Amino acid sequence: MESLFKRHDAYLSTVPMEYTRDFMQRVNWQSRLIVIRGPKGVGKSTLMQQYIKQNFSSGDRHVLYCSADTNYFAAHTLLDLADNFVKMGGKWLFIDEVHKYPGWSREIKEIYDLYRELHIVLSGSSLIQINDGQADLSRRILIYDMPGLSFREFLHLDVGLEIKPVSLKQLLENPEEFCMDIISLCHPLEHFGRYLQFGYYPFYFEQKQEYYDKLENTINYIIDVELTKFRGLDVGYTRQVKALLHVISQMTPYEVDIAKLSKASGISRLSTLKYLAHLEEARLIRRLFTDLKTVTDLQKPDKIFLDNSNQLYLLCIERPEKGTVRETFLANQLASAGHTVEYAGYKRGDFRIDDSIIIEVGGQDKNFSQIADQENAYVAADDIEFAYMRKIPLWAFGFLY
Repeated sequence: MESLFKRHDAYLSTVPMEYTRDFMQRVNWQSRLIVIRGPKGVGKSTLMQQYIKQNFSSGDRHVLYCSADTNYFAAHTLLDLADNFVKMGGKWLFIDEVHKYPGWSREIKEIYDLYRELHIVLSGSSLIQINDGQADLSRRILIYDMPGLSFREFLHLDVGLEIKPVSLKQLLENPEEFCMDIISLCHPLEHFGRYLQFGYYPFYFEQKQEYYDKLENTINYIIDVELTKFRGLDVGYTRQVKALLHVISQMTPYEVDIAKLSKASGISRLSTLKYLAHLEEARLIRRLFTDLKTVTDLQKPDKIFLDNSNQLYLLCIERPEKGTVRETFLANQLASAGHTVEYAGYKRGDFRIDDSIIIEVGGQDKNFSQIADQENAYVAADDIEFAYMRKIPLWAFGFLY
């Protein structure tokens, strides 16, 4: 145990505390069992360490942070760890990268049932299996999906602006006032293009020069390691799945042609549909349907985007099509803020949000012709600073979380 506490102290001694994400406030930390999911690189480990540093004094042995991806667990089990920790008076156990421990859910269930005074906080891949056939934790666990940085958070880290998030309801009801408030602090368009290219993953602020190299390594890791391990992707097909991502990066969202995708990537039609579902689980793409209530497991999506615009700039061989960048950004920010995003339907708008709001996306000259007969419909327009009635700057949707 002492070796784990030494590592715990080393981790906490270097964790940055200048900025903590508002996601910290979303989590009900008092729950006995929590898992924070998210793709590699969004800041799960940092969030856990920051919470400990904020709420426990240095040297407090009632709390322990450790990673399941260490040699310690080659000779010890999670159950051993919890048993020894509780005997020493431990109350809060934080386990990072828990998905890398085989059969973790079965042992965590046993720990949860045995040690009723112990709080357990886990982090893991977006592909983590809460019910893996060995233990169903769904009735015991609180699950939080952690996104990358919003445009608002990027501005805080990049230029030091402290701006509170705005709800979608508040933004749509009074966009003129909101935009005026932001413009009094900065010119968002000065920074927006940089965010679209580099601002989604927090590691941009650690290694700016190597950002795309690290992002590419992250994507490769998800496909080569996580998809093969957790979704049974044959190792021999990893190159084809990467090719599938490249094809998606170069097509417009309206061109969802599964036969074309299948041919370009060298994967059968059925396998293409299956891999698209897995890529979405892994937060590498986003599939949109006209009606989520009737979607079947292998249904062809109506639109496909990469998960975020940073991936688009990395994977697209030439500069990505501007319309695709805009729609990718909007879908990402709305979904990351907890909204349901669907395809509105042909000639009805680009997106239907929460089954009630229509949003059409375009450039500064975009008008209302396509959504003129739609109730509760808005235009998200790029390259404008100010809102006018139902025409709202695209960048404003980056302040939702």
